[in-house]
Amino acid sequence: MSRLSVHATALSLMLASTSALAHAELQTSSPAADATVQTAPSEVAIEFTEGVEPKFSAIEVHDSQGTRVDNGDAHAALDNTKRLAVSLKPLQPGTYNVTWRITSTDTHKTKGSYIFKVVQ
Repeated sequence: MSRLSVHATALSLMLASTSALAHAELQTSSPAADATVQTAPSEVAIEFTEGVEPKFSAIEVHDSQGTRVDNGDAHAALDNTKRLAVSLKPLQPGTYNVTWRITSTDTHKTKGSYIFKVVQ
């Protein structure tokens, strides 16, 4: 094998292992980050770039006073391991903070937050 082939193979392996170390990140959310919605949602759903372990993951939603308004029932979608959702109590107009922490199927942990507003 030529020296160039050895270097190309080594580079390919390094790049492959780097992509395997990627973390699950927020891909889409409903309601969307920074959205203003006319109708109060009944759940918050977040889709990630990788599958998540629901047993080790959570979504919490708080109102502007810090009161928790979700039902504490975060769960993965049966047909999509990348999607995590939590149901909500009836929401009043206001600003809501969504925080999430997840463990992806490759055991990496990530967390984040965003807000959305309800107007009626």
